[in-house]
Amino acid sequence: MEYVYASLLLHSAGKEITEENIKKVLEAAGIQVDENRVKMLVAALKEINIEEVIKQATAAPVVPAAAPTAPAAAGAPAEEKKEEEEEEEEKEVSEEEIAEGISSLFG
Repeated sequence: MEYVYASLLLHSAGKEITEENIKKVLEAAGIQVDENRVKMLVAALKEINIEEVIKQATAAPVVPAAAPTAPAAAGAPAEEKKEEEEEEEEKEVSEEEIAEGISSLFG
């Protein structure tokens, strides 16, 4: 994660994301640098528009935790329950998809 944070810090500062710059950031933080990881990160990030990824990550809606509800009335139709369950499943899938997309970005 430190390597990703270093690249995001460089991006935020408007600096070029190079092997040398990432090494400097990591060394300044007291982190022992793995040359292979730095090379892989820089190579992966050359193909990625970081600004666009940040916009997509921040544009994703935050799904609030479901509030506890009172038990349904005995005569409530089963269809309403199914619809609620489907909506919850859709929300879970979208959160998982977002997480997968971001994790694939930074391996």
